[in-house]
Amino acid sequence: MRRCLLFLVLILLAFAARQTGAQGESARFTVHSARSGKWSDPATWAEKRLPKSGDLVQVRAGHAVTYDVLSEEAIRMIHVADTLSFSREKSTRLDVGLIKIQAGDTATEEGFNCDGHASAPAADPKAPRPALEIGAPGRPIPANVTATIRLTHFPGTDKETLPAIIDCAGRWDVHGAPLSRTWLKLGASAKPGDATVTLSEPVTGWKVGDRVIVTGSKHTYNGGSFRPSRGGKAQTEVRFIAALAGTTLTLDQPLQYEHWGVGETRSEVANLSRNVVIESAQPDGVRGHTMYHLDSTGGVSYAEFRHLGKENVLGKYSLHFHLVRDSMRGSGVVGASIWDSANRWITLHGTDYLLVRDCVGYQSVGHGFFLEDGTEAYNVLDRNLAVQAFAGKRLPKQVLPFDANDGAGFWWAAGRNTFTRNVACENDQYGYRFEVAQRSNFDPNLLIGLPDGTRARRDIRTVPFLRFEDNESHTEGLYSFNFGDDVNPAVRGDREHPFIARNLRAWETHYTLRPNLQFFLMDGLRVNHAVYGVYHPDYDAHVYRNVYLNGISSEPVNRAHDDDSVQYGSFTYDGLTLENCRVGRDPLIQLACTSPTAGQAGHFRNLVVKNSRSNAQVVDLGGGPRSERLQNGVAYFFHDYPAPGRTTRVVSARFPALMAGGDYGSIPQFTGKDVRAAEGAPVPFPELLAPVDDLAPATMITSVQRAAGKLVVRGVAQDNGKVVSVLVNGRPAKLTDAGAGVVDWEATLDSAADGKVTARGADEAENQERVGHTLPIQ
Repeated sequence: MRRCLLFLVLILLAFAARQTGAQGESARFTVHSARSGKWSDPATWAEKRLPKSGDLVQVRAGHAVTYDVLSEEAIRMIHVADTLSFSREKSTRLDVGLIKIQAGDTATEEGFNCDGHASAPAADPKAPRPALEIGAPGRPIPANVTATIRLTHFPGTDKETLPAIIDCAGRWDVHGAPLSRTWLKLGASAKPGDATVTLSEPVTGWKVGDRVIVTGSKHTYNGGSFRPSRGGKAQTEVRFIAALAGTTLTLDQPLQYEHWGVGETRSEVANLSRNVVIESAQPDGVRGHTMYHLDSTGGVSYAEFRHLGKENVLGKYSLHFHLVRDSMRGSGVVGASIWDSANRWITLHGTDYLLVRDCVGYQSVGHGFFLEDGTEAYNVLDRNLAVQAFAGKRLPKQVLPFDANDGAGFWWAAGRNTFTRNVACENDQYGYRFEVAQRSNFDPNLLIGLPDGTRARRDIRTVPFLRFEDNESHTEGLYSFNFGDDVNPAVRGDREHPFIARNLRAWETHYTLRPNLQFFLMDGLRVNHAVYGVYHPDYDAHVYRNVYLNGISSEPVNRAHDDDSVQYGSFTYDGLTLENCRVGRDPLIQLACTSPTAGQAGHFRNLVVKNSRSNAQVVDLGGGPRSERLQNGVAYFFHDYPAPGRTTRVVSARFPALMAGGDYGSIPQFTGKDVRAAEGAPVPFPELLAPVDDLAPATMITSVQRAAGKLVVRGVAQDNGKVVSVLVNGRPAKLTDAGAGVVDWEATLDSAADGKVTARGADEAENQERVGHTLPIQ
């Protein structure tokens, strides 16, 4: 019996040890707060001394400590169980191995997982949270003060998870001095040797000594990578501000390359410097990372994250929102600079209703602005700049196995998000990559957020974009805009809910647009100087409107599935202009060889061919490989072309049956050698899609501030149509800045009787937001 009891005790002890090992041992703190006070005051600490190099420090519950030192002594760990705030009166520096913001009396020295994930504060939004404050909303670190955190590796600690800043259901606020614009377009072209550049508008908040980049203007990619360590030939240049007067920016050194600043092809100038900095102390050694966990709150504005991210390590990113869902609704990252990242710029993983605006990402291994698992919804990525996301490797145990992590400025797999007014340039593989697939090791039926606030399982391949509009791409490695699944094109909306992209711009790029999805509406595409225009389309209920292709050198309008030349459905182009296109082997417009279904067609209306020519004329079969499995021919209809009032029908010469009953032949300077055409009476121009707006807006309250006895409430609303009103506690808000489906709004209230503020939106189609966003007033 004793042996049995002893054996049972040993088993229990072993199990307990295993559990302790899994959770990590509680840190043995060497310095503890004794009261609220300044970090520099020995009386603040129970040990009656200041924290020194190697200490493990705990700010206990009930204590608010102000960090007010500029120190090179590296603290091994800080457990923030109440409040640690950085001074706004003097410049500070903190070297630290781990900051863990977590309630409770204990914490482990673990830089990724939270301890038991203590999320009790989520049950009561008004309950006090442990907080790390580097500035606060409305009270940032002033411009004449700096705050720097240097994440420092300590020998013997876990290199995979440390050093780090990790928010475990607490509040982490990071707010530096605002800039009127973090990046903007050039106002005039700059030549090699110029030491000044002209900005498109005056800026405030930029200072002498700030680090800036001037983005490239010429497509220089010839395979490989833009990454400097791999011999990249990018033309984005890093300089420092020597002087600034109005729109004239003087640089510390002359420029090496030409940078365009006229018309539709204008490069950008971006400021990378902020007065709040979080960085790795050893960029060439063990790097740090930062993350917000489930139930966390807070937000980031005008802070600089540099030399962060652990290359080829899952989850260790420069700035990571990890399974946050909607506990940070309305907050997010505004005006941040993230550069020299070894693993992403900003990652949204299992996170909804976040605002990412006016951020600059420069040089990242792997995708830059990244939505990780396909369940993310209602996030707004607005007016961000993505420069040089380099090709990386697939990460161990990554959530989506089909993602090659090959360098996209913006990468996402969840349609119901908003991307507006962003610019991407010099990224290795893609400016923008929307990729979602079904594979033997991945089922795309996932739990996603619905408009009524519930969550349900949906095939995410069928969820169209909430908004994708007014985005730009230039000087990319390969693709500017790539949507869908290259292997099995089953990404599909429906005729009433197609994937819609509006008002896109691309210049000096290789492949402009690759739409591998069904039910697609491209409304407004302007391309200047590219190798390919519309490339490898999965024509199946595709509608293209107002497409301008200027200076395409290889294939302006590619055939369906390129070398396969198989067209699965019909498409239309209404308003296609081909200007200054000089093409050799291939025609300006390629006819698909075959279709598995009879009756498929392509229709062109308002076609303009201006100063463009090809050895294969305007329309013909494409050169190179073609399908030899001829099933059904495809007919292309050119309305009012070449002559007004007539319709020209073009078919492949390999399908004689399609030419029955017509006078088919060649039309000089229009048809190539492999097609035949006949002019006839007008035929109806089909309407393949009938989009319906039955999706309500989604609102986010971004701030609630008291001013002169009033409550000033501000926020953002997004919609797939036009937001016409936002009600805040039943009162109309003022719409202050509307564009591309994203609206900023503001409301002033006398009070909030129930201690809460609720905002709901409505759109032009009379869709009313059912749930809205509710915030308690602190």
